[in-house]
Amino acid sequence: MEPVFDAAASAAGDPDGPVFEFPLDLPARGHGQLTHELHQQLRAAILDGRLAAGAALPATRRVAAGLGVARNTVVAAYDLLIAEGYLAPRRGAKAVVADVAARRDRRAPRRLSAGPEDPRLNPLWRTPFLRPEPPRDLPERCFRLGIPDHRHFPHEIWRRLSAQTLRAWSRTGFSYPPSEGIAELREAIAQHVAFARAVACGGEDVVVTSGAQQAFDLLARLLVTPGETRVAVEEPGYPPVRAAFAAAGARLLPIPVDEEGLCVDLLPEDARVISVTPSHQSPTGVALSLRRRRALLDFARRRNALVIEDDYDGEFRFGHRPLDALQTLDRDGLVFYIGTFSKSLFPSLRKGFIVAPRWARDALATVKHCADSHSDTITQSVLAAFIRDGHLARHVRRMRAVYAPRREALLAALDAELAPWLQPIPCEAGMHLAARIRDPALAPAILARLPRHLPGAQSIAEYAMSAPAQPAIAFGYGVADVEQIRPATRAFARSLAGIGAQ
Repeated sequence: MEPVFDAAASAAGDPDGPVFEFPLDLPARGHGQLTHELHQQLRAAILDGRLAAGAALPATRRVAAGLGVARNTVVAAYDLLIAEGYLAPRRGAKAVVADVAARRDRRAPRRLSAGPEDPRLNPLWRTPFLRPEPPRDLPERCFRLGIPDHRHFPHEIWRRLSAQTLRAWSRTGFSYPPSEGIAELREAIAQHVAFARAVACGGEDVVVTSGAQQAFDLLARLLVTPGETRVAVEEPGYPPVRAAFAAAGARLLPIPVDEEGLCVDLLPEDARVISVTPSHQSPTGVALSLRRRRALLDFARRRNALVIEDDYDGEFRFGHRPLDALQTLDRDGLVFYIGTFSKSLFPSLRKGFIVAPRWARDALATVKHCADSHSDTITQSVLAAFIRDGHLARHVRRMRAVYAPRREALLAALDAELAPWLQPIPCEAGMHLAARIRDPALAPAILARLPRHLPGAQSIAEYAMSAPAQPAIAFGYGVADVEQIRPATRAFARSLAGIGAQ
């Protein structure tokens, strides 16, 4: 077929631009197929979405002039499309594209509709626990875990720092920032964790990540040999950690958790990576005891293993002086320290970091570059200024005072009206606490009543790879007010009164 005109370039000298924003390949005049080809190509554009439902088609005179064909040819093609239901005529106005979504679906190749079970996909991604849970419909003020209270965030300070950053950015040339994060933020993070958590590091030891989740993913890529590396994870534990290491091909080793944290004495001798949340275990809330911290580092040193320390909720401490971070106690370069600003500031910030041992810095930077070759400048600059000017430290202190009475209200309820059914698990940090169900036989009845009275609270079983021997419940208080906690826990206790207690 001899092409006559490319519609996307048809109006090089036309101030109104191209007739259509896609090419039309039409035969030469006199060929006898102009109307048919124009009709078929416009019909295909409608079916595959290049001409969207509701879009008005150009006037027939303009199309004829732009394509160099007779207007009757365009009118005939339009009439055919109207007759077939692909166009909707309008009196005194241009015809518009009809909604043909149902026809478009029928045209989709059947082989593309198999979904996640399609055999062409990596079978790993069919693993149920790797699939994201659908979002739960919860009220804004509830007992969900891991969400900080937005009402106390210094929004005005963040807006001012954002405006300053944007003004400075507008005066600089465009460039791709380093994948490991901008120097200003890495230095600010190093100073912050040195002050707040006694983590010994410099800016050169820090890699900025998109939250803790990317940190887990990067370390899994760095440390796991698929099918070989055995990774010990807490049971119950944080599901995204398991997902990241499973996706990298690790062989997972679930290790129980008790009142002192990870049961280090149950670690298999061939464990090569150990993931732990020592400051505030996710989800039980317990802290890894000093005795076990030392035992864990001794195990890692003897067995040539590595430790991933997720300092989950480590900022919000209540009561005694916090235990030293594992990274602080480490003298052999065995600990990768992970932090995030999702809890201390806000989740959509999507900023976390890894403090890596010096021997692993270059390799980790290479992995980060392969996964995410460049980092954003603007948000990192705002966060660097927020930390550098002392706003982060002040905000954490302020929020600790906000969360403390909520925590006390929950503990008071667990020690009073809920005591016949629930036993609180010792916890001195974070934005949630947990309680064990005293009689496991009553767990189904108790959990069934939970969503109505304490929406957002979760069964610990949701964090476990197998059913826990002692069922428990985790209660978040990041977005639950004191005035809400007391009546909610009393109503929950009244609903449990008829099912028995120990």
